[in-house]
Amino acid sequence: MPFIGSWYKNIAGATFEVVAIDNDDGTVGIQYFDGTVEEMDLDSWWETPMMMVEPPEDWSGSLDIEREDYGVDLGEIPSEEWATAMEFIERAE
Repeated sequence: MPFIGSWYKNIAGATFEVVAIDNDDGTVGIQYFDGTVEEMDLDSWWETPMMMVEPPEDWSGSLDIEREDYGVDLGEIPSEEWATAMEFIERAE
């Protein structure tokens, strides 16, 4: 049985999360990494080759933003100001 919040990868390599299960209708709601939402019946769920995977580390798939707009450190080399601040912290210890 699929679990809400679990991530899977299908045979085509697309990753998706189970976002809803409707036992009355016999359907599973899934959302692909790119934000596309789809509903499939439970029979199709069991017939579709897939495997459970870890959630993607890059959480931006369904968001319409550029990598540089994430608002997090993307591994850029720190500016001179940050290097100076780090030296200040190291001296304080």
